[in-house]
Amino acid sequence: MNTCLLHLLSACLAAPKLQLQIRRNQLNFPSIWENPILRSLPMVPSASSSSSFPPAEYPVNPEILPGTRSKRKRQIAGVDQEELQDPAILADPDSCFCEFKGVQIHHKIYDAESVATNLSEEGTSSQPPYANKRVNFPMILLHGFGASIYSWIRAMKPLAQITGNKVLAFDRPAFGLTARLNHVNHSSQGSEDTRPFNPYSMLFSVLATLYFIDFLAAQKAILVGHSAGSIVAVEAYFEAPERVAALILVAPAILAPLNSGPVVKDNPSGKSNQSEGEDLEVNCKENWFTTIFSILSKLSQYIGQTITRLVKGMGDMITSIYKKALSAFLRSAIGIMLVRMIIDKFGLAAVRNAWYDPKQVDDHVLQGYTKPLRVKDWDRALVEYTVAMLTDSASASKPPLSKRLRKILCPVLIITGDSDRLVPPWNSERLSRAIPGSCLEIIKKCGHLPHEEKVDEFVSIVDRFLERAFGV
Repeated sequence: MNTCLLHLLSACLAAPKLQLQIRRNQLNFPSIWENPILRSLPMVPSASSSSSFPPAEYPVNPEILPGTRSKRKRQIAGVDQEELQDPAILADPDSCFCEFKGVQIHHKIYDAESVATNLSEEGTSSQPPYANKRVNFPMILLHGFGASIYSWIRAMKPLAQITGNKVLAFDRPAFGLTARLNHVNHSSQGSEDTRPFNPYSMLFSVLATLYFIDFLAAQKAILVGHSAGSIVAVEAYFEAPERVAALILVAPAILAPLNSGPVVKDNPSGKSNQSEGEDLEVNCKENWFTTIFSILSKLSQYIGQTITRLVKGMGDMITSIYKKALSAFLRSAIGIMLVRMIIDKFGLAAVRNAWYDPKQVDDHVLQGYTKPLRVKDWDRALVEYTVAMLTDSASASKPPLSKRLRKILCPVLIITGDSDRLVPPWNSERLSRAIPGSCLEIIKKCGHLPHEEKVDEFVSIVDRFLERAFGV
């Protein structure tokens, strides 16, 4: 039976056009190709045709012929990815670049004199009460994750007015228009240490902050950090507390401790405790059972500590392997594609969600935040930044930041919005209780960006803080 089926199948394939014509004649069906509309369409041979059979013909839509289909441009968050450019080409007229440890860092500077001159030339004099005030320290602004200098543009000139000094903002590596480098092949120039210096690490941002204090020819500076930039500001303080005049933390993304921590009290009776221990040891010697029990107890304690160290070592090893595997995955083509998909899917939504009123986020704001997506290798730099945060050995060797907050001795101001959906206001309240002498200001009807949404109120709060801290 199988042989008959094969012969029948071969016969049908040998003369498909004849069999189809006979069947059509029996059923009295007209040919579909007699339709004038279908006959007008161009015909192309089938890819499966061979020399043994006449080529089959199919109707083809002219719009999908080769060379006629419109090329779809690749876009991430509405930004064309076909022609990415160098940061210098995308720079603004007032942009500046300087080199720090081999990295071209994009920054902008405003000073009170130039701002006053521009206002007089324009015939306006906004906020005249700030004109005669002067703080002896410049101000350095540190943006948060995914932001850039653009986040500070609205506040830079007013801040220069109230301080009467220079105000500088710079793009941290992986953000804004600062150069994107491959840190594996990058080593700091002019340094005795030839090991690669990761420009995407927290340490680099901290050292760059301290570098800009020298760049401004100042002994100290007021550090203003927004969101994740607050971590850089606080770490810069702990790196060189003598270089920081004050800290202003805006919607700080610093995890505050749940409580104030244990109160450390002196033990005036330490000597008596020691004598009691000696008496206890004498009593133990008198009782052989107690002595054996004490030895076994110490032995079990030693074994327990050894096992604990062993388990901890294994845990550290497993964590190290996990971090290396995760880093390798993120650096792979799949990891980079995943980062691009996340930015494309949630990038613009995150910007709108950061505002109290998303309707205020117009095209100009979106363009300001998405401009860095036009820089070459922005995606790889963002991956390297993420890897650096996950494998930051320098921060791992220090106590958690939440346990060091009480050691901050300079004046501290914390500003947050009452409707911040990214960093809740209650975290800022706890943070203010953890930092001795800090001031907390909550702006109503404001989200995660007080320096953008409520510029005038933000500047007024900073001005009052400077008056209390420095008497200006």
